[in-house]
Amino acid sequence: MRKLVRSFFDRYFHDEEAIIFTLLLLVGLFVVVSMGSILAPLFAAVVTAYLLQGLVNSLLRKNVPNPVAVSLVFTLFLSAFMAVLLLLLPQAWNQFGRLINELPRLISEGQDLLLHMPETYPGLISQQQVDDLIATLRGELALLGQVVVSYSIANIPRIFNWLVFLVLVPVLVFFMLKDKKLLVHWVGNLLPHNRPLMEQVWQEMDVQLANYIRGKVFQISVVGIVSYITFMILGMNYALLLSVLMGLSVIVPFIGVAVVAVPVALVAYVQWGIGNEFYAVFIAYSVIHLLDSNIMVPIIFSETVNLHPVAIICAVLVFGGLWGLAGVFFAIPLATLIKAIINAWPDTTRKPLPDLHHK
Repeated sequence: MRKLVRSFFDRYFHDEEAIIFTLLLLVGLFVVVSMGSILAPLFAAVVTAYLLQGLVNSLLRKNVPNPVAVSLVFTLFLSAFMAVLLLLLPQAWNQFGRLINELPRLISEGQDLLLHMPETYPGLISQQQVDDLIATLRGELALLGQVVVSYSIANIPRIFNWLVFLVLVPVLVFFMLKDKKLLVHWVGNLLPHNRPLMEQVWQEMDVQLANYIRGKVFQISVVGIVSYITFMILGMNYALLLSVLMGLSVIVPFIGVAVVAVPVALVAYVQWGIGNEFYAVFIAYSVIHLLDSNIMVPIIFSETVNLHPVAIICAVLVFGGLWGLAGVFFAIPLATLIKAIINAWPDTTRKPLPDLHHK
């Protein structure tokens, strides 16, 4: 056993930087797990400033002075932030409240649809199966109602935390953009001066991470806007709320599209029943996601996501289970980081992991 342990450490930790890098990863993981909720404004500000730095760099390449570039980019960010906070979210919340108020009617409509299914499709489903399904759904809805009420009451004290979050993030973003060189220099002094492993991991992650997050934000915005325009043209109820869900559905690869199809189909059925309008909504929903997956995704992420679909699904399950929606959003960058670390780790007996995305 001692020989096996020594062989393992000689193989993977023969380099001083590898040991330091391992300690930094363990410390970072401990901080995220133990103080993630406390440091959430800092993490959000770091990610936001990292994204906005690309715009600042573009202005700097056009000979715009750094203070002016930072001021312009921050003003743009603050305007978009306030627009989402004061315009988009309140309207989406109002539509969500209307949907909750009409939930009993939606449930009744869905129950009627299920009750008529044995008559419409006698060879596929029996009355007993429908009764069992309705009983199960009633139990699940009752449990869901209790969870929602208890969660709402328990989170009343967190309203203050959200207010602090909304104030701190813009302030932190401004100072991170303004004092980027100072902060990067300070962090660099805490790391070893000779750090080829860390530099290789950072070089592999820098372009991929920035392009992925910017591309994902752009993808969410385009899908949401196109969905909203489409639903408004079709005259669909809760168009803004459903378009927000459509935009967020692209965060979860392969799964979000199927999940969001349920509320879209349910609202369309309750509003129009099975008819031309319902089929029009279904066709529009399918066309939007087909264009997204076959045109926009290859263009935006062709050089950034070199992960096999199995790896992507596993990353979504693991990080989503750990950190919820934030974990789902950052699942692919985190999986890419793990792959970059494995490829860069000093081990002469192992070949780098291949890119399986296109195979």
